[in-house]
Amino acid sequence: MIPENLLYTKSHEWVKIEGAEAVIGITQFAQEQLGDLTFVELPAEGQEITAGEEMGTVESVKAASEIYAPISGEVIAVNTALEDAPEMVNQAPFTEGWLIRVKIAQMPKGLMSPAEYTQHVAAEEAH
Repeated sequence: MIPENLLYTKSHEWVKIEGAEAVIGITQFAQEQLGDLTFVELPAEGQEITAGEEMGTVESVKAASEIYAPISGEVIAVNTALEDAPEMVNQAPFTEGWLIRVKIAQMPKGLMSPAEYTQHVAAEEAH
């Protein structure tokens, strides 16, 4: 399931643009690859994130994986519910399992459309 109203990165983060702000999370494909999440580490409110750079970590029973910022900006909200319930990312990665909200400083080049991301996932699954 790849929602049509989002943009995507090659490292499997999603971005929902809402005016001058964006909501960021990880995709269904990413959480399926990781398995059941046990811990989510996110940046603090007020922290600046830079597109392409690490902004946090998700840990599962299988592995730990970095989360990369799809856009640059200031973190204005963090999904604190994930501290006690990281499994929300597994259960609803595109809704209740969102990670952070950012005031957009700059939109990067290279975010993928849903169609491009679908092809990217298909290519990864083929390997």
